[in-house]
Amino acid sequence: MSGIRFEGVSVEYGGNTVLDRLDLTVEPGEVMALLGPSGSGKTTALRAVAGFVRPAAGRVLIGGRDVTELPPHKRGIGMVVQQYALFPHMRVEDNVAFGLKAQKAPKAEIPGRVAEALEMTGMAAYAQRFPRELSGGQQQRVAIARALAIRPGVLLLDEPLSALDAQLRSGMLAELARLHRELPDVSILYVTHDQVEALTLADRIAVMDKARLQDCGTPQELYRAPRTEFTASFVGNANLIPVTVAESGALFAGRALELDRGRAVPGASATLCVRPHLLGLGAGPNALSGTITEVQWRGSTHRLYVDVEGHRIKADLPELRETPALGDHVTLHFEPRDAVLLSAGVCDG
Repeated sequence: MSGIRFEGVSVEYGGNTVLDRLDLTVEPGEVMALLGPSGSGKTTALRAVAGFVRPAAGRVLIGGRDVTELPPHKRGIGMVVQQYALFPHMRVEDNVAFGLKAQKAPKAEIPGRVAEALEMTGMAAYAQRFPRELSGGQQQRVAIARALAIRPGVLLLDEPLSALDAQLRSGMLAELARLHRELPDVSILYVTHDQVEALTLADRIAVMDKARLQDCGTPQELYRAPRTEFTASFVGNANLIPVTVAESGALFAGRALELDRGRAVPGASATLCVRPHLLGLGAGPNALSGTITEVQWRGSTHRLYVDVEGHRIKADLPELRETPALGDHVTLHFEPRDAVLLSAGVCDG
């Protein structure tokens, strides 16, 4: 049983709507990331699938079956949460076997299923250890193994990497990507506020804000051609520049800018989205001149903050041999194809 569908799902706490009429489908075998800030409704949506909250309206379907009224243990799901939730008094193999025993799996099958899940997550050599004898990344692998041991059609991941340091998080992202390739029939709903995790793992990303679904698409679609100001600012870094639409492009502080993407009524106010790494230093098309207000060295890149007519523009450039000084006058430019025109206010809907 795979695939998830939300049909007009709303959830309320104490009269406050925390999830508002969510319509969303996760296809069988798809990784869907729910991405958004704290309080956006993403974890509530996951908990509605798990059965931990009851919708005030709408239905939740798993594998085409309405599970809205079913208790969690009858939904055929695996779940991994941020703090692992391992039993400290149980060895690794017993932690992994816990869900199987709770489901009353045949005793003869349990050792093989546990060994399979541990092998899949690279933890077979740690079966006899207690959680306290494992690193954070290893504990998270055990939690994932426990979820996989029951062979779920749906796997729910609730910010599973947020408690790990940057190096462990990077390694676990690679492991989760590998697991996805090895489990092509399992639908994964992945809740995160980290855009890198969403862009790395997801087949599609659902962007949440203020209890509502704001946008949904592939990582490439949302990054390269966002439809809303909120998506542009939350999925990757973005310069959001207020402009006035012109016949052949847009006007910014009296400058004419050429654009290839996005159309609106001439004379209308709009917002131009330009990613920082698509800005070049020096003369070129769509030139923007201003004064450097901040310089950040980031190893392989420099980030420049430039004041252009009172607007703070950020540019990510390959590491510069000579670092510009604060107060220097510089010119940035971008290609017409690298900017997206967004209608003003569209992110409020």
